[in-house]
Formats: sequence, structure tokens, C-alpha cells
Amino acid sequence: MATTTGTTIGTETHWRSMWVEMAGAQVRLVKGKTTTTRVIEAGSGDPLILVHGIGGYAEAYARNIHNLAKHFHVYSIDARYHGYSSKDNFDPQNVTLRQAEAIVELLDAEGHKWAHIKGESMGSNIAFTFGLNFPNRAGKLVFDTGAYFIKFNRTFKEQPGGGDALMRLSREAVVNPTPENVRKRLEWLVSSPDRITDEMVDFRMKLYKDPEINASMQRVFGITVPRGNNQPYAEADCKRIKNPSMVFWTEHNPGAGPDVGEYFHSLIPGSEYFCLPDAAHWPMWEHPADHDRVITEFLKK
Repeated sequence: MATTTGTTIGTETHWRSMWVEMAGAQVRLVKGKTTTTRVIEAGSGDPLILVHGIGGYAEAYARNIHNLAKHFHVYSIDARYHGYSSKDNFDPQNVTLRQAEAIVELLDAEGHKWAHIKGESMGSNIAFTFGLNFPNRAGKLVFDTGAYFIKFNRTFKEQPGGGDALMRLSREAVVNPTPENVRKRLEWLVSSPDRITDEMVDFRMKLYKDPEINASMQRVFGITVPRGNNQPYAEADCKRIKNPSMVFWTEHNPGAGPDVGEYFHSLIPGSEYFCLPDAAHWPMWEHPADHDRVITEFLKK
């Protein structure tokens, strides 16, 4: 099992507008057999699906799309029940499986036999579920700062900002999407609050104030519909992952530090591990150059 700890930090000091970063990418709705997926698309080559975390949207990868598109046909997506993708038929007991099925429909609609899947947080859960249920439709899998969906047989050192804090901040931002509440939720994602731009706050507020999106977020966060089992997988399920995989972690991941990422990696046969310094739960946003370099090197091996 290959293990790497990051030693180089990107030098990005000027955060440009998301839409400056993504200029030239295509934003569209892809209609599948039963679901519609909003994508931000660029590049050519092997398909790569980028999946955000809970409560998020495709723009979470605004700083990565064009760089990764130098090597891959990139689709950054609004996961099912999020953003402008399909939000009907909410299934609280099988949310992640329904989200993985929507990616299969996306691949079918686009004529792709398979795709690499890279997911952050909730997106890691989706990538894991995709690998277990649709291994022939997956290339390589990247699990980024998310392993909460596995019931581990051991405990770990408690880290600040765990899941309870995330759910509290998320529910406050959804129920009352003020600039203050939304900013607090977004700052949970990064290791330094100044990394969250006013534009990102404005964008999330725009989505959360949309009645249809807000109603879906209230279901996703268990406000109006009881949440299903948050840990549906056991350690043995990790050994069922057959696709080449990487566990991508960070030094300051809230609630689940590098010891969790290393242990998760140790359970997946043949997986690789990378830990990025000076980053929390949004490494692709905090240090895009380093994030993209590591992901590209892994996927192109």
C-alpha cells in the first residue's frame, strides 16, 4: 500500500472569481433515464466525475476543473438532491445509492462505459458506494476527507469540529440562510477563515434561498425527514473495493484527523494514501494546485 504525506503547499494567494476560474467550461443539464444531473464540463480524454460534499454543488471544484481538464474529460456535478440536479423521489434510507445510480444514468446519457470517480466528504461516500455497486462502471476511485460512513472497529483521537458541529452549522444555514450563518458553515470547511470568499457565501445563499433547493436541503439534513443510517458499511466492506483507490486526507480535517484517513486506507486492498498539509475539509479549494497534481498523478499511473 503506497503512502504519501504532502510536503509542498501551493502558492495561491489571489483567489479569483469562480467564474473567472471556470471561463470556457460548459454548464448544462444532462437528462438520464429517470434523473437529471447538472454538470460543469471541460476537457477530453478519460471521463472524471467530481462529487462535492453534503449541502454542496459543482462549483466546489471551480478552481480545479480546467487544470484537471488538461488530462481528463471532467464533469463536476451537482449530486442528486443537491443544486439543480433531480431532487424528487427522496429516499432517506438509500440516499447514497440513489446518488450513485444517478451517476450511472449520467454516464449512459453521455455514452461513457466507465469513469474515474473523485468524491469529497459525502462525495467520498458516493464514490465508495459506486465502487461497491458498479465496479465495472468505475475506473479509479478517490476518497477525499470522508470515511464517516464506515463503522470502524476502533476509536480515534477526538478532533475539533466533528460531525455534530457540521450538522448544527448546516441546519442553521439551511433554515436561516443569512450571510453570517452561511459563512460560518463554509468556514468549517477550511483551515483559515479568510479562504472563504464573499462570492462563495453569496452563491450558497442564492441556492439555499431557492424554495425547491431549500426544501431538498431540509430533507438531506434531516430537518423535515428523519435521516437514514449514517454508517451503513463495516470494515469488511472496504476489502470489497476492487478498483484502484486513493484515500486523500488533510492535516486539519475537522472531526477526523489523519489517523482516520490512514486507517481507512489500510483497509482497502492496494490503496494509496496522501495527506495534504495546511488544509481542512476542502483541499481542492484551499490548495488547488497540489490537489490537482496528486489526483492527476494517481489517475494517470
